[in-house]
Amino acid sequence: MTTVPIPAGWPATEEEARAVQDELRGRVVTDEPGPPPGSGHVTGVDVAYDDERDVVVAAAVVLDAAGLGVVAEATAVGRISFPYVPGLLAFREIPTVLAALAALPCPPGLVVCDGYGLAHPRRFGLASHLGVLTGLPTIGVAKNPFTFAYDEPDARRGAAAPLRAGVEEVGRALRTRDGVKPVFVSVGHRVGLDNACAHTLALTPAYRLPETTRRADALCRRALQEAVTRQEPTSR
Repeated sequence: MTTVPIPAGWPATEEEARAVQDELRGRVVTDEPGPPPGSGHVTGVDVAYDDERDVVVAAAVVLDAAGLGVVAEATAVGRISFPYVPGLLAFREIPTVLAALAALPCPPGLVVCDGYGLAHPRRFGLASHLGVLTGLPTIGVAKNPFTFAYDEPDARRGAAAPLRAGVEEVGRALRTRDGVKPVFVSVGHRVGLDNACAHTLALTPAYRLPETTRRADALCRRALQEAVTRQEPTSR
């Protein structure tokens, strides 16, 4: 497990964080289709916190996109680098996520974030932020629609409906299981929305959430427990 310091010069205030978002947002690439579903590697990233102990853990799990078997995994642990502010959660997560990705022994391919890309109030969620910093193709697959409106898609798997901010389509509500609540897919960086939805369906053969998210969530929860246990004083 890699140990991560808070980077020098990391934003400390909401104003500083929003300025970084404004600076980086223009670098998001939305006119590339991205890798075809079922090819190469696809990597899930997720983060777990213990705010009381000031610990954050990130996990990255690489899957073979064709068979969804685990190829590699890595974790990183650090201090929480930013307070909890809706819309600025990437600033709590990016340093450890970057470290976990850097610790992988193989290229991650497409990165799937448990969160948002363009479906974000400032059009720059974790998936977009991570994509710009790494240059990797990224998408966001979230469990809820944040502040955006949508019509319920048809009940069948694969049905989708636009996720809208006014008239702007910022993502899609996508049904990954028949009759089950949709997930909310958005472009992060270097992937089109149609392809992002196709990847999400390829990653959900049996469950509502992508296998990338499920594997990374389980790994970071285990890693957080290990990190917290190491902090506990030894009883005598």
